[in-house]
Amino acid sequence: MHPQSHSAKRLITGFILALALTLIPFAAVWTMAFPVELTFGIIALCALVQVGVHLHYFLGIDSRTPIENVLAMSFAGVLIFLMVGGTLWIMFDLYERMM
Repeated sequence: MHPQSHSAKRLITGFILALALTLIPFAAVWTMAFPVELTFGIIALCALVQVGVHLHYFLGIDSRTPIENVLAMSFAGVLIFLMVGGTLWIMFDLYERMM
């Protein structure tokens, strides 16, 4: 990794993009301007793009070392699978216990 990979400009750009990708789903839910299916799509798309923003701007993952990119993306995929899968598992279990 180059010493300039975490420059202030790069970090501020990443922060602004991450902030925008956080506010877009909040605004979509708050205003209820879209159908539910489209709102879920907006949330999912913004989440996936935000993972890429974090990997690129904050962790410095780019196309210089392909094997590290594959490992980082695989690790991010496993974490997302565990978080989403665990959340759904808990929510469905709570639903079953409530009924």
